Amino acid sequence: MALVPALDLRPPHNDAMPAQMPANLEAEQALLGALLYDNGAYERLSDRLAAGHFHEPFHQRLFAAIEAHIRKGQLAEPILLADEFKRDPAFEELGGLRYLADLVDRAPPAANAPDYARAVYDLALRRDLIRIGGEISTTAQQVGDSELSARDQIESAEQQLYFLAEEGGTATGLGSFADALRGAIEMAAEAYSRDGGLAGLATGLTDLDQKLGGLHPSDLIILAGRPAMGKSALAANIAFHAARHYAWEPQPDGSRKTVNGGVVAFFSLEMSSEQLAMRLLAEVSGVSSDRLRKGEIDASEFGRVRDASIEIQESPLFMDDTGGLAVGKLAARARRLKRQMGLDLIVIDYLQLLTTGSPGGNDNRVQEVSMITQSLKALAKELSVPIIALSQLSRQVENREDKRPQLADLRESGSIEQDADVVMFVYREAYYKGRAEPREGTPEHLAWQEEMDQVVNLAEVIIGKQRHGPIGTVKLHFNGELTKFSNLATPGRFEVR
Repeated sequence: MALVPALDLRPPHNDAMPAQMPANLEAEQALLGALLYDNGAYERLSDRLAAGHFHEPFHQRLFAAIEAHIRKGQLAEPILLADEFKRDPAFEELGGLRYLADLVDRAPPAANAPDYARAVYDLALRRDLIRIGGEISTTAQQVGDSELSARDQIESAEQQLYFLAEEGGTATGLGSFADALRGAIEMAAEAYSRDGGLAGLATGLTDLDQKLGGLHPSDLIILAGRPAMGKSALAANIAFHAARHYAWEPQPDGSRKTVNGGVVAFFSLEMSSEQLAMRLLAEVSGVSSDRLRKGEIDASEFGRVRDASIEIQESPLFMDDTGGLAVGKLAARARRLKRQMGLDLIVIDYLQLLTTGSPGGNDNRVQEVSMITQSLKALAKELSVPIIALSQLSRQVENREDKRPQLADLRESGSIEQDADVVMFVYREAYYKGRAEPREGTPEHLAWQEEMDQVVNLAEVIIGKQRHGPIGTVKLHFNGELTKFSNLATPGRFEVR
């Protein structure tokens, strides 16, 4: 069916618009007329369409009014709507009630409304592309005047284009139970086909994997602990295990499907990339990172370090040690890596060092952290990858006799516990016992030494929350010299609390 001929439309509000801006006023009129004639057509429109997608400003206001009436269960028709616009100069200039009546008279069949809506939406995206292109050009020419570097401008442009491409993408609307069930069966089938039956990405720690079922796509996993507990080391161990065991297979469309391990993005806001790499070298070579830093190694150990570096240098582990990183920039960089190389896991060390990027910051730190966790959860769902975010604990832990952390100990918790799918705590009793050493040569020191021997290489990962499974405690072996967590080679490794 041909588009409805344009009415006598005079858009005085569009004088400032460039002549080449793409628009189809006839399609806008046809869509609005169909909605006014049959309000039921609104239910067949995509959730993506909004008032701002119309080119003519009055059409924007008219669509918003129609939408408001329908959502309230009220009739949206010319006579009722005309009363709302009686003080609108554009409405009178276009013909008032007569204009609305003409829209209804020339309305196409309501069944065609979705086609006109798609045309309106597509043209709106094209106008946005022109606007973004103009902003990119203008900002790039402001050499010396702009506070943004060229790299910042690129990231800003990427973010705008990505949002434009994905606009409405997460608003999938209602889906059938059959579709959801099909996805669940596919996850179960993948878990069944994998060694160990994991549904998610393996951490390399057998007991932890059994408790979690691996790291699941779209999950936000909080890994918390007091300073010196080893949370950064544990996160690095998990990230490196995933990258080291990465394997993929080609798909018919030319893309890669991860079949083991994964591509990892590690955002280290506290530790430099070199420090992180030093830890991983120590883990693989078996040479203490402290001795590596000081150069206290012999030729044989240096050879092991060299061999380890050759072995792991091709691992798809990408590091970003930008300090004070805004969560929006982190998201933009993760999206870029996903697009260019693929992405299977994001690690952030640590949560409280991220910012919202708002000018002047946020005086309410709890609210700011809540905004950050919500953004990270949304990013995990958007990219369909697990995100491990490290978090600090409040000092109230130190005031208790039993210093094992609890959910209430999360610092600036806000929505951390609420947004997270999994909350885990790292606890090492040896850290606290080591600070309470009695005087040497006393009976108390002998008893203390016996207790230290039992816990010196013991670590606990306490799962305080898990949406997909049980909570409990997993015991691991910890090597302080190599800052390495590994499976505990003893029976009875689980202790349900």
